[in-house]
Amino acid sequence: MRLRYAFRLDPTSGQRIALARAFGCARVVYNDAVAARERARAAGEAFPTAAVLSRTLVTEAKKTRERHWLGGVSAVVLQQALRDVETAYRNFFASLKGQRKGPKLGAPRFKSRKDARQSVRFTANARWSIPAAGRLNLPKIGEARVRWSRALPAVPSSVTVIKDAAGRYFASFAIDTDPAADAARMPASDQAVGIDLGLTHFAVLSDGTKIDSPRFLRRAEKKLKKAQRELSRKQKGSKNREKARVKVARAHARVADARREFHHQLFTRLICENQAVAVEDLAVGGLARTRLAKSIHDAGWSQFVHMLAYKAQRYGRTFVKVGRFEPTSQVCSTCGHHDGPKPLDVREWTCTACGTTHDRDHNAAINIKQAAGLAVTACRAPIRPEHIPAQREEAGSHGIRTGSRAA
Repeated sequence: MRLRYAFRLDPTSGQRIALARAFGCARVVYNDAVAARERARAAGEAFPTAAVLSRTLVTEAKKTRERHWLGGVSAVVLQQALRDVETAYRNFFASLKGQRKGPKLGAPRFKSRKDARQSVRFTANARWSIPAAGRLNLPKIGEARVRWSRALPAVPSSVTVIKDAAGRYFASFAIDTDPAADAARMPASDQAVGIDLGLTHFAVLSDGTKIDSPRFLRRAEKKLKKAQRELSRKQKGSKNREKARVKVARAHARVADARREFHHQLFTRLICENQAVAVEDLAVGGLARTRLAKSIHDAGWSQFVHMLAYKAQRYGRTFVKVGRFEPTSQVCSTCGHHDGPKPLDVREWTCTACGTTHDRDHNAAINIKQAAGLAVTACRAPIRPEHIPAQREEAGSHGIRTGSRAA
Protein backbone atom coordinates (compact mmCIF):
# COMPACT_ATOMS: atom_id res chain seq x y z
CA MET A 1 0.00 0.00 0.00
CA ARG A 2 1.34 3.43 -0.92
CA LEU A 3 1.33 6.13 1.75
CA ARG A 4 2.93 9.50 2.23
CA TYR A 5 4.99 10.60 5.20
CA ALA A 6 5.28 14.37 5.54
CA PHE A 7 7.86 16.26 7.59
CA ARG A 8 8.55 19.94 8.08
CA LEU A 9 11.46 21.47 6.20
CA ASP A 10 13.56 24.39 7.42
CA PRO A 11 15.35 25.66 4.30
CA THR A 12 17.86 28.48 4.55
CA SER A 13 17.27 31.80 2.81
CA GLY A 14 19.36 30.68 -0.17
CA GLN A 15 17.48 27.39 -0.38
CA ARG A 16 14.17 29.27 -0.27
CA ILE A 17 15.29 31.24 -3.31
CA ALA A 18 16.31 28.02 -5.08
CA LEU A 19 12.97 26.42 -4.24
CA ALA A 20 11.10 29.48 -5.49
CA ARG A 21 13.04 29.16 -8.76
CA ALA A 22 12.08 25.47 -8.99
CA PHE A 23 8.42 26.23 -8.26
CA GLY A 24 8.42 28.91 -10.96
CA CYS A 25 10.13 26.79 -13.61
CA ALA A 26 7.80 23.84 -13.00
CA ARG A 27 4.81 26.19 -13.18
CA VAL A 28 5.97 27.70 -16.49
CA VAL A 29 6.49 24.27 -18.09
CA TYR A 30 3.09 23.15 -16.84
CA ASN A 31 1.39 26.25 -18.29
CA ASP A 32 3.27 25.87 -21.59
CA ALA A 33 2.05 22.27 -21.87
CA VAL A 34 -1.57 23.27 -21.18
CA ALA A 35 -1.31 26.10 -23.72
CA ALA A 36 0.12 23.72 -26.36
CA ARG A 37 -2.73 21.31 -25.87
CA GLU A 38 -5.32 24.08 -25.97
CA ARG A 39 -3.87 25.39 -29.24
CA ALA A 40 -4.07 21.89 -30.72
CA ARG A 41 -7.68 21.53 -29.57
CA ALA A 42 -8.67 24.91 -31.05
CA ALA A 43 -7.03 23.97 -34.37
CA GLY A 44 -8.73 20.59 -34.42
CA GLU A 45 -5.42 18.74 -34.32
CA ALA A 46 -4.30 15.77 -32.25
CA PHE A 47 -2.83 16.55 -28.85
CA PRO A 48 0.98 16.63 -28.84
CA THR A 49 2.45 13.57 -27.18
CA ALA A 50 4.46 13.64 -23.98
CA ALA A 51 7.67 13.04 -25.94
CA VAL A 52 6.98 16.01 -28.24
CA LEU A 53 6.17 18.28 -25.30
CA SER A 54 9.32 17.18 -23.48
CA ARG A 55 11.48 17.92 -26.50
CA THR A 56 9.94 21.29 -27.40
CA LEU A 57 9.12 22.70 -23.95
CA VAL A 58 12.17 21.47 -22.03
CA THR A 59 15.10 20.33 -24.16
CA GLU A 60 14.77 22.90 -26.96
CA ALA A 61 13.34 25.63 -24.75
CA LYS A 62 16.52 25.68 -22.62
CA LYS A 63 18.45 26.75 -25.73
CA THR A 64 16.23 29.75 -26.40
CA ARG A 65 16.72 33.24 -25.07
CA GLU A 66 13.25 33.34 -23.50
CA ARG A 67 13.53 30.06 -21.57
CA HIS A 68 17.27 29.60 -20.96
CA TRP A 69 16.72 29.91 -17.20
CA LEU A 70 14.98 26.50 -17.18
CA GLY A 71 18.46 25.04 -16.99
CA GLY A 72 18.86 26.43 -13.49
CA VAL A 73 16.70 23.69 -11.93
CA SER A 74 16.72 19.90 -11.99
CA ALA A 75 15.40 18.48 -15.27
CA VAL A 76 13.38 15.91 -13.30
CA VAL A 77 11.25 18.70 -11.81
CA LEU A 78 10.32 19.87 -15.33
CA GLN A 79 9.56 16.35 -16.54
CA GLN A 80 7.32 15.76 -13.54
CA ALA A 81 5.41 18.95 -14.38
CA LEU A 82 4.68 17.48 -17.83
CA ARG A 83 3.51 14.26 -16.19
CA ASP A 84 1.16 16.27 -14.01
CA VAL A 85 -0.39 17.75 -17.16
CA GLU A 86 -0.88 14.26 -18.62
CA THR A 87 -2.54 13.10 -15.40
CA ALA A 88 -4.79 16.17 -15.26
CA TYR A 89 -6.06 15.63 -18.82
CA ARG A 90 -6.47 11.90 -18.25
CA ASN A 91 -8.62 12.54 -15.18
CA PHE A 92 -10.58 15.23 -17.03
CA PHE A 93 -11.49 12.93 -19.93
CA ALA A 94 -12.26 10.04 -17.57
CA SER A 95 -14.62 12.34 -15.69
CA LEU A 96 -16.34 13.40 -18.93
CA LYS A 97 -16.89 9.75 -19.90
CA GLY A 98 -18.21 8.85 -16.46
CA GLN A 99 -15.30 6.51 -15.77
CA ARG A 100 -14.12 8.49 -12.74
CA LYS A 101 -16.05 8.55 -9.49
CA GLY A 102 -16.79 11.74 -7.62
CA PRO A 103 -17.73 15.22 -8.82
CA LYS A 104 -17.13 16.23 -12.41
CA LEU A 105 -13.71 17.66 -13.12
CA GLY A 106 -13.05 20.69 -15.29
CA ALA A 107 -10.33 21.05 -17.87
CA PRO A 108 -6.81 21.75 -16.52
CA ARG A 109 -6.27 25.44 -15.83
CA PHE A 110 -3.16 27.56 -15.85
CA LYS A 111 -1.24 27.78 -12.61
CA SER A 112 -0.48 31.11 -10.99
CA ARG A 113 2.44 32.28 -8.90
CA LYS A 114 -0.19 33.44 -6.40
CA ASP A 115 -1.65 29.97 -5.89
CA ALA A 116 -1.86 28.98 -2.23
CA ARG A 117 0.09 25.76 -2.78
CA GLN A 118 3.34 25.36 -4.70
CA SER A 119 5.09 22.02 -5.15
CA VAL A 120 7.81 20.20 -7.06
CA ARG A 121 8.48 16.47 -7.17
CA PHE A 122 11.82 14.67 -7.26
CA THR A 123 11.89 11.03 -8.33
CA ALA A 124 14.77 8.59 -7.99
CA ASN A 125 16.20 9.83 -11.31
CA ALA A 126 16.89 13.18 -9.66
CA ARG A 127 19.39 11.47 -7.34
CA TRP A 128 18.14 13.14 -4.21
CA SER A 129 19.35 11.58 -0.99
CA ILE A 130 19.20 11.60 2.81
CA PRO A 131 22.81 11.85 4.06
CA ALA A 132 23.98 10.46 7.37
CA ALA A 133 23.43 13.84 9.00
CA GLY A 134 19.70 13.39 8.41
CA ARG A 135 19.23 16.33 6.07
CA LEU A 136 17.45 16.16 2.73
CA ASN A 137 19.84 16.68 -0.18
CA LEU A 138 17.99 17.99 -3.24
CA PRO A 139 19.64 18.63 -6.63
CA LYS A 140 20.50 22.30 -7.28
CA ILE A 141 18.97 23.22 -3.91
CA GLY A 142 21.29 21.72 -1.32
CA GLU A 143 20.92 19.96 2.02
CA ALA A 144 17.80 21.22 3.80
CA ARG A 145 17.15 20.61 7.49
CA VAL A 146 14.26 18.19 8.18
CA ARG A 147 12.35 17.93 11.43
CA TRP A 148 12.28 14.14 11.64
CA SER A 149 9.74 12.72 14.07
CA ARG A 150 10.17 9.06 13.13
CA ALA A 151 12.22 6.83 10.87
CA LEU A 152 10.91 6.08 7.40
CA PRO A 153 9.65 2.46 7.23
CA ALA A 154 11.09 1.89 3.74
CA VAL A 155 13.12 3.57 1.03
CA PRO A 156 10.96 6.32 -0.53
CA SER A 157 10.32 6.24 -4.27
CA SER A 158 9.96 10.01 -4.55
CA VAL A 159 9.83 13.18 -2.49
CA THR A 160 7.56 16.17 -3.06
CA VAL A 161 8.56 19.54 -1.65
CA ILE A 162 5.49 21.62 -0.80
CA LYS A 163 5.04 25.23 0.20
CA ASP A 164 1.60 25.95 1.66
CA ALA A 165 -0.38 29.18 1.95
CA ALA A 166 1.13 29.90 5.36
CA GLY A 167 4.66 29.87 3.92
CA ARG A 168 5.63 26.56 5.52
CA TYR A 169 7.73 23.96 3.69
CA PHE A 170 7.17 20.20 3.81
CA ALA A 171 8.89 17.15 2.40
CA SER A 172 6.36 14.46 1.49
CA PHE A 173 7.88 11.00 0.92
CA ALA A 174 6.04 8.33 -1.09
CA ILE A 175 6.41 4.98 0.70
CA ASP A 176 5.28 1.50 -0.33
CA THR A 177 4.49 -0.26 2.94
CA ASP A 178 4.92 -3.99 3.62
CA PRO A 179 1.50 -5.68 4.19
CA ALA A 180 3.04 -8.41 6.36
CA ALA A 181 4.78 -5.87 8.59
CA ASP A 182 1.57 -3.84 8.89
CA ALA A 183 -0.42 -6.92 9.89
CA ALA A 184 2.16 -7.81 12.53
CA ARG A 185 2.01 -4.35 14.08
CA MET A 186 -1.75 -4.44 14.65
CA PRO A 187 -2.96 -7.20 17.01
CA ALA A 188 -6.15 -9.02 16.13
CA SER A 189 -9.34 -8.07 17.95
CA ASP A 190 -12.70 -9.74 18.55
CA GLN A 191 -14.66 -6.47 18.72
CA ALA A 192 -16.86 -4.70 16.16
CA VAL A 193 -18.28 -1.19 16.41
CA GLY A 194 -20.84 1.02 14.71
CA ILE A 195 -20.23 4.78 14.57
CA ASP A 196 -22.86 7.50 14.39
CA LEU A 197 -21.33 10.85 13.42
CA GLY A 198 -22.98 14.03 14.68
CA LEU A 199 -22.52 17.63 15.74
CA THR A 200 -23.46 17.61 19.43
CA HIS A 201 -21.00 14.74 19.79
CA PHE A 202 -18.52 14.13 17.01
CA ALA A 203 -19.10 10.38 17.25
CA VAL A 204 -21.24 8.03 19.33
CA LEU A 205 -20.18 4.38 19.34
CA SER A 206 -22.41 1.36 19.53
CA ASP A 207 -20.90 0.48 22.92
CA GLY A 208 -22.25 3.76 24.33
CA THR A 209 -19.02 5.78 24.20
CA LYS A 210 -19.59 9.43 23.31
CA ILE A 211 -16.75 11.49 21.81
CA ASP A 212 -17.19 15.22 22.14
CA SER A 213 -16.78 17.46 19.11
CA PRO A 214 -13.75 19.75 19.60
CA ARG A 215 -15.20 22.45 17.27
CA PHE A 216 -11.81 23.80 16.33
CA LEU A 217 -13.15 26.42 13.93
CA ARG A 218 -15.74 27.74 16.37
CA ARG A 219 -13.10 28.10 19.08
CA ALA A 220 -10.79 30.01 16.75
CA GLU A 221 -13.46 32.24 15.17
CA LYS A 222 -12.66 35.29 17.26
CA LYS A 223 -8.98 35.32 16.26
CA LEU A 224 -9.84 34.53 12.66
CA LYS A 225 -12.31 37.40 12.43
CA LYS A 226 -9.75 39.82 13.81
CA ALA A 227 -7.05 38.63 11.40
CA GLN A 228 -9.40 38.78 8.41
CA ARG A 229 -10.60 42.25 9.40
CA GLU A 230 -7.01 43.47 9.48
CA LEU A 231 -6.38 41.90 6.07
CA SER A 232 -9.37 43.66 4.50
CA ARG A 233 -8.01 47.04 5.61
CA LYS A 234 -4.62 46.62 3.96
CA GLN A 235 -3.92 48.13 0.56
CA LYS A 236 -3.86 45.58 -2.25
CA GLY A 237 -0.39 44.81 -3.49
CA SER A 238 1.35 46.19 -0.40
CA LYS A 239 3.81 44.30 1.77
CA ASN A 240 1.59 44.82 4.81
CA ARG A 241 -1.26 43.09 3.01
CA GLU A 242 0.99 40.12 2.26
CA LYS A 243 1.96 39.93 5.95
CA ALA A 244 -1.71 40.05 6.94
CA ARG A 245 -2.55 37.35 4.37
CA VAL A 246 0.10 35.03 5.83
CA LYS A 247 -1.28 35.69 9.32
CA VAL A 248 -4.76 34.63 8.21
CA ALA A 249 -3.37 31.56 6.43
CA ARG A 250 -1.47 30.50 9.55
CA ALA A 251 -4.59 30.86 11.68
CA HIS A 252 -6.54 28.63 9.29
CA ALA A 253 -3.63 26.17 9.14
CA ARG A 254 -3.64 25.82 12.93
CA VAL A 255 -7.34 24.94 12.83
CA ALA A 256 -6.84 22.40 10.04
CA ASP A 257 -3.82 20.87 11.79
CA ALA A 258 -5.68 20.45 15.07
CA ARG A 259 -8.66 18.87 13.31
CA ARG A 260 -6.45 16.47 11.37
CA GLU A 261 -4.56 15.47 14.51
CA PHE A 262 -7.84 14.78 16.30
CA HIS A 263 -9.03 12.60 13.41
CA HIS A 264 -5.75 10.66 13.31
CA GLN A 265 -5.83 9.89 17.01
CA LEU A 266 -9.49 8.86 16.96
CA PHE A 267 -9.48 6.56 13.94
CA THR A 268 -6.21 4.96 15.01
CA ARG A 269 -7.80 4.11 18.35
CA LEU A 270 -10.91 2.71 16.64
CA ILE A 271 -8.87 0.54 14.28
CA CYS A 272 -6.63 -0.74 17.09
CA GLU A 273 -9.55 -1.76 19.29
CA ASN A 274 -11.94 -3.22 16.68
CA GLN A 275 -11.69 -5.84 13.97
CA ALA A 276 -14.67 -4.39 12.08
CA VAL A 277 -15.96 -0.82 11.83
CA ALA A 278 -19.19 0.49 10.31
CA VAL A 279 -20.17 4.08 9.61
CA GLU A 280 -23.11 5.73 7.88
CA ASP A 281 -22.56 7.02 4.34
CA LEU A 282 -23.56 10.64 4.90
CA ALA A 283 -24.36 13.05 2.07
CA VAL A 284 -21.92 15.67 3.34
CA GLY A 285 -22.15 17.73 0.13
CA GLY A 286 -25.90 18.15 0.56
CA LEU A 287 -25.74 18.77 4.30
CA ALA A 288 -23.07 21.43 3.74
CA ARG A 289 -25.63 23.52 1.84
CA THR A 290 -27.90 23.84 4.86
CA ARG A 291 -27.83 26.25 7.78
CA LEU A 292 -25.53 23.79 9.57
CA ALA A 293 -22.84 24.15 6.90
CA LYS A 294 -20.18 25.76 9.09
CA SER A 295 -20.57 23.17 11.85
CA ILE A 296 -20.47 20.31 9.34
CA HIS A 297 -17.29 21.57 7.71
CA ASP A 298 -15.81 22.16 11.15
CA ALA A 299 -16.43 18.51 12.08
CA GLY A 300 -14.68 17.23 8.92
CA TRP A 301 -16.78 14.09 8.50
CA SER A 302 -15.56 13.30 4.97
CA GLN A 303 -11.90 13.55 5.93
CA PHE A 304 -12.46 11.31 8.94
CA VAL A 305 -14.29 8.61 6.94
CA HIS A 306 -11.60 8.61 4.24
CA MET A 307 -8.88 8.24 6.85
CA LEU A 308 -10.78 5.44 8.55
CA ALA A 309 -11.16 3.59 5.23
CA TYR A 310 -7.48 3.64 4.31
CA LYS A 311 -6.38 2.74 7.84
CA ALA A 312 -8.73 -0.27 7.86
CA GLN A 313 -7.42 -1.32 4.45
CA ARG A 314 -3.81 -1.06 5.60
CA TYR A 315 -4.22 -3.18 8.74
CA GLY A 316 -6.67 -5.76 7.39
CA ARG A 317 -9.72 -4.50 9.25
CA THR A 318 -13.25 -4.64 7.86
CA PHE A 319 -14.77 -1.29 6.97
CA VAL A 320 -18.44 -1.02 5.95
CA LYS A 321 -20.48 1.97 4.86
CA VAL A 322 -24.19 1.75 5.63
CA GLY A 323 -26.50 3.37 3.09
CA ARG A 324 -27.58 6.91 3.89
CA PHE A 325 -31.26 5.98 3.46
CA GLU A 326 -31.11 3.35 6.21
CA PRO A 327 -33.53 4.63 8.94
CA THR A 328 -31.01 4.22 11.76
CA SER A 329 -32.57 6.97 13.89
CA GLN A 330 -36.13 5.75 13.40
CA VAL A 331 -35.84 2.04 14.23
CA CYS A 332 -35.76 0.58 17.73
CA SER A 333 -32.49 -1.32 18.12
CA THR A 334 -34.14 -3.63 20.70
CA CYS A 335 -37.23 -4.89 18.88
CA GLY A 336 -36.73 -3.53 15.35
CA HIS A 337 -39.97 -1.50 15.34
CA HIS A 338 -39.99 1.43 12.89
CA ASP A 339 -41.17 4.37 14.97
CA GLY A 340 -41.12 7.01 12.24
CA PRO A 341 -39.02 10.14 11.65
CA LYS A 342 -38.16 12.48 14.50
CA PRO A 343 -36.98 16.12 14.50
CA LEU A 344 -33.39 16.85 15.40
CA ASP A 345 -34.29 18.36 18.76
CA VAL A 346 -35.57 14.96 19.96
CA ARG A 347 -32.48 13.42 21.59
CA GLU A 348 -34.29 10.65 23.52
CA TRP A 349 -37.40 8.70 22.59
CA THR A 350 -39.38 5.70 23.83
CA CYS A 351 -40.32 2.86 21.51
CA THR A 352 -44.10 2.53 21.23
CA ALA A 353 -43.80 -1.24 20.70
CA CYS A 354 -41.50 -2.45 23.48
CA GLY A 355 -41.31 0.64 25.70
CA THR A 356 -37.51 0.88 25.61
CA THR A 357 -36.12 4.39 26.06
CA HIS A 358 -33.33 5.17 23.62
CA ASP A 359 -30.66 7.78 23.32
CA ARG A 360 -31.06 8.89 19.71
CA ASP A 361 -27.38 8.73 18.74
CA HIS A 362 -26.55 5.55 20.66
CA ASN A 363 -29.55 3.80 19.13
CA ALA A 364 -28.43 4.92 15.66
CA ALA A 365 -24.90 3.58 16.26
CA ILE A 366 -26.29 0.18 17.28
CA ASN A 367 -28.50 0.12 14.17
CA ILE A 368 -25.52 1.01 11.98
CA LYS A 369 -23.59 -1.92 13.41
CA GLN A 370 -26.56 -4.27 12.92
CA ALA A 371 -27.27 -3.02 9.38
CA ALA A 372 -23.66 -3.64 8.43
CA GLY A 373 -23.83 -7.20 9.76
CA LEU A 374 -20.71 -6.69 11.83
CA ALA A 375 -20.19 -9.73 13.97
CA VAL A 376 -16.82 -11.30 14.68
CA THR A 377 -16.37 -15.04 14.82
CA ALA A 378 -14.27 -16.98 17.29
CA CYS A 379 -11.39 -16.92 14.79
CA ARG A 380 -11.66 -13.12 14.84
CA ALA A 381 -12.60 -12.94 11.17
CA PRO A 382 -15.48 -10.64 10.22
CA ILE A 383 -18.57 -12.44 8.96
CA ARG A 384 -19.22 -9.91 6.21
CA PRO A 385 -15.96 -8.38 5.04
CA GLU A 386 -16.01 -5.61 2.49
CA HIS A 387 -13.06 -4.37 0.45
CA ILE A 388 -12.47 -0.62 0.60
CA PRO A 389 -9.83 0.86 -1.71
CA ALA A 390 -7.06 2.67 0.10
CA GLN A 391 -6.92 6.45 -0.08
CA ARG A 392 -3.78 7.69 -1.83
CA GLU A 393 -3.75 11.08 -0.20
CA GLU A 394 -1.35 12.56 2.26
CA ALA A 395 -1.29 10.32 5.32
CA GLY A 396 1.16 12.41 7.26
CA SER A 397 0.54 15.51 9.29
CA HIS A 398 0.86 18.69 7.24
CA GLY A 399 0.65 21.03 10.14
CA ILE A 400 2.90 22.51 12.71
CA ARG A 401 3.25 19.02 14.09
CA THR A 402 6.16 17.70 12.14
CA GLY A 403 5.64 13.97 11.88
CA SER A 404 3.39 11.56 10.09
CA ARG A 405 0.47 9.87 11.76
CA ALA A 406 0.43 7.03 9.27
CA ALA A 407 0.82 4.39 11.97
